[in-house]
Amino acid sequence: MAIMIKLGKESEVHIAHQLMQEAFAEYSILEVPSSAMTESADVLRNAWRNGEEQFIVCYENETPVGSSRFKLLGDSLYFSRVSVSPQARGKGIAKQMLAWLEEYAQSVDRKTMTCKVRSSLESNVRLYKSIGFSIIEEGAIVNPNGFLVETAVMEKKL
Repeated sequence: MAIMIKLGKESEVHIAHQLMQEAFAEYSILEVPSSAMTESADVLRNAWRNGEEQFIVCYENETPVGSSRFKLLGDSLYFSRVSVSPQARGKGIAKQMLAWLEEYAQSVDRKTMTCKVRSSLESNVRLYKSIGFSIIEEGAIVNPNGFLVETAVMEKKL
């Protein structure tokens, strides 16, 4: 399995968006569906063009299998929308992307990595804890679709 993770380019926005749609589809059945399902590719494209966000794309044997968005905030790298296509799950793709982001964060002198995770998605919380993240804050946020969502802010010191 040849894995390559790289910074996304504008020409890959549609790939990252498609991967996000595939990965987050399982959350459309939740009481409060993920706002990822109604987010257009233009949201990422515009954030990328404006320099507000970057993204990575993970390829396995030249096939796109994962993506994540991120931005640099103060001393931290904040990541979101970690997405692995259903067919590629169970191979450690998410952990490899998070390791790539950690190396990137260190290369640009960030002290921490942070994310927000839906508290009800225990497998996601477990994943982040398994690689050194801890919960630093819990609460509720209003998602882009206007629904209240219980979340945990997780952080890893680098």
